[in-house]
Amino acid sequence: MALVPESSITEVLLAEPRGFCAGVDRAIEIVERALTRFGAPIYVRHEIVHNTYVVNDLKLKGAIFIEDLAEVPPGATLIFSAHGVSQAVRVDAAARGFQVFDATCPLVSKVHVTVAKLAREGYEFIMIGHKGHPEVEGTMGQLSEGIYLVEDVADVASVKPRGDLLAVVTQTTLSVDDAAEILAEVKRLFPHVRQPKHQDICYATQNRQDAVKLMAPQVDVVIVVGSPSSSNSNRLRELADRLGTPAYMVDAAEGLDPAWFDGRPRVGLTAGASAPDILVQQVIARLRALGALSVRRLAGVEETVHFPLPMGLSDKSMGQIAASRS
Repeated sequence: MALVPESSITEVLLAEPRGFCAGVDRAIEIVERALTRFGAPIYVRHEIVHNTYVVNDLKLKGAIFIEDLAEVPPGATLIFSAHGVSQAVRVDAAARGFQVFDATCPLVSKVHVTVAKLAREGYEFIMIGHKGHPEVEGTMGQLSEGIYLVEDVADVASVKPRGDLLAVVTQTTLSVDDAAEILAEVKRLFPHVRQPKHQDICYATQNRQDAVKLMAPQVDVVIVVGSPSSSNSNRLRELADRLGTPAYMVDAAEGLDPAWFDGRPRVGLTAGASAPDILVQQVIARLRALGALSVRRLAGVEETVHFPLPMGLSDKSMGQIAASRS
């Protein structure tokens, strides 16, 4: 593979915002505080967030990631991942007597609450999302029946609700534009469908996609830091491509291919909501090594959202534990 000249990259533009969102921050902190309070091992159902670096770091600290609750020994501490879980998983965990801390993103929990409330009123649901994604499985698993998954516009025609009451919910990490296109078809075929008062796609997903829309026309190539399993990271790469800017996603700086920058002096850099800033900084260092002359942060939305920790892991609870040990 031919290396590009050092002078090929002249400038790196950083999207703002990028990287961790409040839900990811909270989920990781829940695992770390549980390890501090109860000691290793702490069991986590599914990857706490979809990022290889984060998961490997927590493994080194004593977290064990599982999919089947049968892998968790009796009396252990179990954490539900940020993506949420089905009611069946909650019932199973309670029956096994685990001490459970729920790291489900509060914005995902809000969708679960909406589904449960409207189901009691007799509603069925169309869920816009990606089959097999744990968030989709968790949301659809709030009900035993009456919830229909659509992944694209063509899927909408296959929905055959049994009654007249129909509501729509959305995976929180979708492409805003794709979701809007599917929702338009839902409304066309089901004019009386009930929509959420506020869209289910989370603020962080929206902000990061808006930042890419601003950045992509200003650069020659876009790099997205994120793991292949990260839905919101994949949507950022797809969005840049759709806007006409070549885009690549990397799990770490080692994944950068110098050939990507041949004849493309301006590089845009962003990161999915589950990618830590240390990975972004390592990518910047690699781009500098490839010849980047400057790094400039673009203007963007400042995020101030913060989600509280669950009872037993809050600052007050941890403070009491520290005091009892002193």
